[in-house]
Amino acid sequence: PMDPAYPVCAEKVEFLQARWQSDPCYAFYGVDGTTCSILTYLSQIEDFCPHRLGRNHSISHYDHTQAEIRKTLRPLFEATSNDSGSAMKFIRSRVERMSERWIQAGLRMNKSQLCCVYLVTCCYKLQVLLYPGALAGSVGQRFEAMVERGGPLGELVQWADLSACLTILGHNLTFSTSQRQLSSCPIQRPLTFDLIYTDYHGLAHLQGAMGLAFQHYQCRFRILDSFGTEPAFNLASYAHSHGYKTLWGSWGLQPLQYMTMFPHTPDNSFLGFVSEEAVRKEVREDELEPESYGKERIAVVYGKQDYMWQYVFPPSMQLFVGLGFPYEGPAPIEAIALGCVFLQPRFDPPHSSDNNDFYKGKPTTRQISSQHPYAEEFIGKPYVWTVNVTNSTDIREAVRAILSTESFTPQEFTCVGMLERVHGYITHQNFCSKSVPTWPPESALRVHLGPLGQSCVSVCRRSSLFFSIDPLTVQETNHLFPSYSPWGRHCGLQLEPLLFSCAGSDLSYRRLCPCRAHLPGQVALCPDCL
Repeated sequence: PMDPAYPVCAEKVEFLQARWQSDPCYAFYGVDGTTCSILTYLSQIEDFCPHRLGRNHSISHYDHTQAEIRKTLRPLFEATSNDSGSAMKFIRSRVERMSERWIQAGLRMNKSQLCCVYLVTCCYKLQVLLYPGALAGSVGQRFEAMVERGGPLGELVQWADLSACLTILGHNLTFSTSQRQLSSCPIQRPLTFDLIYTDYHGLAHLQGAMGLAFQHYQCRFRILDSFGTEPAFNLASYAHSHGYKTLWGSWGLQPLQYMTMFPHTPDNSFLGFVSEEAVRKEVREDELEPESYGKERIAVVYGKQDYMWQYVFPPSMQLFVGLGFPYEGPAPIEAIALGCVFLQPRFDPPHSSDNNDFYKGKPTTRQISSQHPYAEEFIGKPYVWTVNVTNSTDIREAVRAILSTESFTPQEFTCVGMLERVHGYITHQNFCSKSVPTWPPESALRVHLGPLGQSCVSVCRRSSLFFSIDPLTVQETNHLFPSYSPWGRHCGLQLEPLLFSCAGSDLSYRRLCPCRAHLPGQVALCPDCL
């Protein structure tokens, strides 16, 4: 049948007529090779074809209730109550500890902003699945064993804060860490979730469970990806032919569907987390002797696992010392929020997949200039000192600055900041639509032609702007385009929409960079983005 609402129906019918015996699941769901059985399967099980007349179909799964700010996180606690693993205990504990801050931040949100524009669900609650694949199956067992030894807690921090954020914004969550809950055969009905947040491990699990429907619904995926996936690694054919193929990447999603811990490159969406500040008892300074409330000269060393130490913040500490690893975690942001100075080593040469085992195989070409590039570039002095550890003058200068430094938390790492950001993404990021994106708005655009060899990330950042992808006229397939080469005065324009990249750089090209302004302390949003 030719129905504009089901554009791939005929293609799927032809596929199953030739391949219906390739997977026993098709026969399990009643496919016997006839056109009638195939149409029944594609309409009832995978939703690629229109529903057949006379069939009893369930109503739309959308909850036609307006999303409203919640004043409780009880729905989240109920959604996670059946999982007793150490990772989920960590998530619940963090959410509970910060619940009052989330609730107060929600009350500060302007309720008029809560009109979502996602498919046909304007102003409605979304049905959201959170599936951290790293906590499921055999991978999950290894992850669980690492949690109590100070393993990769940064990822759990992000899952905890995302779940709290979505709950406060009024959406309905299903939180699953069970691979067994994903059917071994393709899904048996149209997808009941408007959004699915997962990770790279979860993508593989979902692909196995969803079968043919995976590609149809992949526009609803959001991938928590701490270090990001650059466009050159994302498109499988390009990555394979140009030397960018790694264990991760090659899923062919829209680059903005990957959600990062820090704003590494605006090719991806910066999800972030919330800096957990210590609860301090309020006292009047005039009730204390000066020496009783001044900071002691205490330093805490930042490390993890057996050869380092898990971080604990004494309330009197002044200096948070990075040893060079772990990279880009939440701990330095929280230490700065407590009034500490973060002292970290400068990397010369920068660490990258070319010279560092940790980044080797990750889908990024980033050059890491320090242990925590966000802290170095977006916060900086006097809160962050990035030093040459072999230069005693650098270290002395940093130590002298410690006594006069107060606490600082970037707006984007507060509860309100994350609520604004996630709400903006849910409202405006619609990867299922075929229309040209209109967010960020064109009014925020600032075009810059960068110098030779610089990426658009560098060009925009040095102009105190942020990069914003805006597809231009097409001609060639190259993740460095659009750009200008003075050798032969060649202007290269982009042919493949998935390869628009602000991360790419080459000494032969001057990148044409569509930058944009951003809100103070909120690089993911422009002044007209809310």
